[in-house]
Amino acid sequence: MIEKVNPGHPDKIADRIAGALVDWAYTAHKDPRIAVEVLLGHGNCHIIAETSVHIPETSVQEIVSRIAGDVMLDYLEVPQDIHLAENQDGGVRCGDNGIFKGMPLTEEQKKLSAIARSIYAKYPYDGKYVLNGEQLIICQSNAGRASLAEDFPVAQINPLGDWTGGTDVDSGATNRKLGSDMADSVTGGGLHGKDLSKADVSVNIHAFLKAQRIGAPVELCCAIGDERVDGVPYAEIVEEARNYVRSVGGFEKLAEWGLF
Repeated sequence: MIEKVNPGHPDKIADRIAGALVDWAYTAHKDPRIAVEVLLGHGNCHIIAETSVHIPETSVQEIVSRIAGDVMLDYLEVPQDIHLAENQDGGVRCGDNGIFKGMPLTEEQKKLSAIARSIYAKYPYDGKYVLNGEQLIICQSNAGRASLAEDFPVAQINPLGDWTGGTDVDSGATNRKLGSDMADSVTGGGLHGKDLSKADVSVNIHAFLKAQRIGAPVELCCAIGDERVDGVPYAEIVEEARNYVRSVGGFEKLAEWGLF
């Protein structure tokens, strides 16, 4: 059983904005320190960024307008806590406490991911999808039941009827759809809106990729300041995550669909 939401879902719009701001920070500095939280809906977008790199509000507005449309921006930028900043002085060390789990994807999860992408390619609007064995539930805004039924004749489609979605219907917040992004690998750490020093990003990616390679669960824990995680120098885990994020096109692109 798995649920997948598409990049037009309000929560994913929030993740994409957070990811785009992290992308911006990486254009200004090779290793910025940044953590972004986004809450938006009903014509308003509130953002708090704890960051070592100043992002001009004009740039923030451009990102928000491109991803979320015409909304009113409330942007607060503050420096990273000095104690957290000092954690990275003189080397690359783990930026979070936490537990992390990587799980091999199931065929069901891969199948729903492909279905979600195929629907979104045709209807690039807010939508969510559930697959439970042979039961497929499609909730897709701005698409009629009859049209969707042509491609998915046995699915349960828009149970309450045709609908319009997006941030004028529902609010969105960062890291609220981690099950959609990480499947069974979900633990407490949010994947989006943070730089690579944060274990929530790099260790989550490391555990997920390792689980796919070995075909077995991977469970890890780490403490802030650790120089090794899973027997590997933390600097190597950061570089592994950097390469993965680059391979998918950046943090904003990662936020669109998550890890699968």
